[in-house]
Amino acid sequence: MTITGKLDQRFSEATEPTEWDGVAAVLDTAELYWLTTVRADGRPHVTPLVGVWVDDSFVFCTGPAEQKARNLRSGAAVVVTTGTNTWNAGVDVVIEGSAVRVTGAATLTGLADAYRAKYGDDWDFDCNAEVFDPAGTAALVFRVVPDKVLAFAKSPHGQTRFRFPPSGEPGSRL
Repeated sequence: MTITGKLDQRFSEATEPTEWDGVAAVLDTAELYWLTTVRADGRPHVTPLVGVWVDDSFVFCTGPAEQKARNLRSGAAVVVTTGTNTWNAGVDVVIEGSAVRVTGAATLTGLADAYRAKYGDDWDFDCNAEVFDPAGTAALVFRVVPDKVLAFAKSPHGQTRFRFPPSGEPGSRL
């Protein structure tokens, strides 16, 4: 399926939307992402973390006692951001979606392999059917399937919106 975006003319000097392949490349190659969750009392919580872009979704892990895991017990809505720290070069990407817990030995093994391929031995997880690192910190694994992705291109500046159908629904991704 071809994923196309819509350029928001209100916030753009660019005349063409950013191509999805470029956005997916930013998501795939980023070393660091910022995850925003919402505390039970409604306050935001933002933290940097590593993750992988797999099957058009963002995957991350966290210890069950960490703030982000506690926040996700109250609500699944999240925002993930990544990009460059420059004004006139690169693309910044914002993913809006819901974080869903991932389990199953085969699925977690595949995701552990994706972490290992991207980050090397620094993120080398054993897993069981429930968590990464079952003999250690027991990290919970979450997948964020996008509802919306915003790409902020620079030079020329442009805001492109990609819409995704709810999980399991057929249709275009705009």
